[in-house]
Amino acid sequence: MKKVWLLGFGFFSISITWSLYNAFVPFFLEKYVHSVALISFMMTIDNYFALFLQPWIGNRSDRTVSRYGRRMPYLLIGMPLAAVLTMLIPFHTGLFTLLLFMMLMNLAMSLYRSPTVALMPDITPDKQRTKANGLINFMGGIGSILAFGVGSFLYKASPALPFIVAGLITLLCLFIVSQFIKEERDGVNKEAALGTEEVTGLSGDSQRSGNIPRVKPTRISLKKQLDRTTVWLLAAIFFWFVAYQGVETLFTLYGKHHLGLSEQAASFSLTFFSLAFVVFAIPSGWLGGRFGKKKIIVTGVCGLMAVFALVGFAENLLVLRILLLVGGMFWACININSYPYVVATGTEESIGTRTGMYYLVSSLAAITSPPLLGLMIDLTDYSILFYAAAVSMAIALLCLFLMKGRSKFN
Repeated sequence: MKKVWLLGFGFFSISITWSLYNAFVPFFLEKYVHSVALISFMMTIDNYFALFLQPWIGNRSDRTVSRYGRRMPYLLIGMPLAAVLTMLIPFHTGLFTLLLFMMLMNLAMSLYRSPTVALMPDITPDKQRTKANGLINFMGGIGSILAFGVGSFLYKASPALPFIVAGLITLLCLFIVSQFIKEERDGVNKEAALGTEEVTGLSGDSQRSGNIPRVKPTRISLKKQLDRTTVWLLAAIFFWFVAYQGVETLFTLYGKHHLGLSEQAASFSLTFFSLAFVVFAIPSGWLGGRFGKKKIIVTGVCGLMAVFALVGFAENLLVLRILLLVGGMFWACININSYPYVVATGTEESIGTRTGMYYLVSSLAAITSPPLLGLMIDLTDYSILFYAAAVSMAIALLCLFLMKGRSKFN
C-alpha cells in the first residue's frame, strides 16, 4: 500500500486544483459576465472535455508503449502544462484571456486525469483495489479541505496566491509520483501492459534473459466493453451522480431560499457531507474488500436514497446537518467502491478504457443534472430538490439489480 499512498499525491494535486478552480474562478468570471446561468455553463468546461477526451485518452493509454510505461507519459506532459496554466489564470487581462487559460488548463487536466486514475489498478492487485481507492480518495479529500481552508486565506492576501501555490504543488506531486512509481517495476499486470499474446509467445532465451521486448498491445474496442453488466453499471453510476451533482450544486440555494439559512450557514452545512466522506473513505474501501463491492454500493445507494428523502422533511438545522453527516458516509460507500467495480467487470488490458468510460458517464451526469433539477425547481419550488435526488438514487438501485449477476464482480 506504500505505492498507493505515493500515487495519492497525484490525486491530491488534482483535488487541490479543481477545488481552487471551482471556488475562485467564478469570482473572476463575474467581473465580465453578469448571468449566473452563463457563468455556470463556463464552469462546466471541464466536464465537456471529460465527456469527449477522457474515454479516448484512457483507451489510448491502454495501448501506449514507452520507456516510462503506459500511463506515466500522459502525467509527464499534462501535469506541467496544467501547473503553468493554473498559475496563469489569475493573471488574465480580460474575458478572452481568462477563457483561454481556463480552456487550456482544462485540456491539460484531461490529458492526465484518466491515466492517473488507471495507475491505481495497474499497481494494485484486484483484491486490494477497493482499499486502495479509499486511500487515494482520502488523499484527494484532504486536498479539497486544504484548498477551501488554506486557499481562502491565501486568496484574501492575493487572488493570485492560491493558484500559484496549486501550480507548485502539482509540480511537486509530479516529481514524487514519477520518482517513486515505476510502471514496469511496480505493475501487477505486466502481461496486460506488454500484450498477452506477445508475452506468452516469447522464446525461452528471451524469457530467461529478462529482455522482454516492448510491443504494442492490441486495440481495445469500446463497443466490446459494453456488455450487459457494464451498461447497467454505467447507468447506475449516471443516476447516482445525477442525484449527487444536483444536490452539491443547488444545496446552498436550497438552504437559503427553502430553509431560510444564511449563505454562510448553508455552505457550512454542506461541509458536514464532505467531511464525513473523507473520514469514511478508507473504512468504506475496507468494507468493500471484506464484504464485496456490490453489497457495499447497494447499501450506500439505499442509505443515501433514504437520507435524501428525509432531508426533504428536515426543518431543523441540527437535524439537517446530522442527515448530511450520515449521507456523506453512505456516499463514501458508493463512490469509493464504484470505480474498482467498473474495473473488475472488465479485463486487465482494458483498465484505461474503462476508466475513461467511468468518467464519461459521471461527466455526462455533471453536465445534465444541475440544469435538469434547476428546471424542476423553476416549475415547482425548492422542496423538489431532495425528492428528485431520492428518485434518481432509486433508479440507480434498479440498474444495479438489473446487472447480470456474476460472483467475480461481488
